[in-house]
Amino acid sequence: MSGYDKTNSFKVIAIANQKGGVGKTTTSINLAAALAEAGKKILIVDLDPQGNSSTGLGIQPDQREFTTFELLLEDVNINDVVMKTEVDNLSIIPANTDLSSADIELFSNENRVFMLRDALRKESLGRFEFDFILIDCPPSLNLLTVNAMVAADSVLIPLQSEFFALEGLSQLMLTIREVRATANKDLRIEGIVLTMFDRRNNLSLLVEEDARENLGDLVYKSIIPRNVRVSEAPSYSLPVLSYDPTSKGAQAYRDLAKEFLANNPTVTAA
Repeated sequence: MSGYDKTNSFKVIAIANQKGGVGKTTTSINLAAALAEAGKKILIVDLDPQGNSSTGLGIQPDQREFTTFELLLEDVNINDVVMKTEVDNLSIIPANTDLSSADIELFSNENRVFMLRDALRKESLGRFEFDFILIDCPPSLNLLTVNAMVAADSVLIPLQSEFFALEGLSQLMLTIREVRATANKDLRIEGIVLTMFDRRNNLSLLVEEDARENLGDLVYKSIIPRNVRVSEAPSYSLPVLSYDPTSKGAQAYRDLAKEFLANNPTVTAA
């Protein structure tokens, strides 16, 4: 649990990596879809100004009347910003480019790192009965990402299977430690997920070996392969589990969801 009295029983996971192109949004969408398929009620909070999670779940720009920008910076009812998607059990708070100016507006607010936490602890969110809230963070360690970590119980880190992948983790780990020390003492690392993995490529195998040697049990056993169906699905505004349910990519995210739920038995039982 986060370092405050939480009104609602859901668990909040920030999906973060300051490096772009590591499969962060893809993991947010498809892990959420796999958890929803397993019967869990899921909310994605799109905290990336690019709004790719929103687009990838079929929420078109002209449908986004209220977004995470209004959630953070304007006095809107959280019930007005939660939108259902075409996927059963899966809702989203969408984002658009307005969010790109949020850092500047947040900076002048003395409560700036707690804005998302405060929005998500409102009692009115309880009526949705979410089991998990996944926050798709922007590809940078800015105030939005810090807000996500302060609001979260844990951080899930997608790690692309490429050279220098582990070196890029050091700054993220420092930020997590700083948030623990100053604003959310119970924040923990949910795990690290290897993405875009190619077993035919020696580099992928070396990255996996290096990650498991250095990070041990933090690294999920489930691995997300480089898969054309996973890459194609967003252009159809669908998770890969809906686009091609029998693909290797879809099965990999089901495996990840199963492992994730096994790691969260108290939430699973709730």
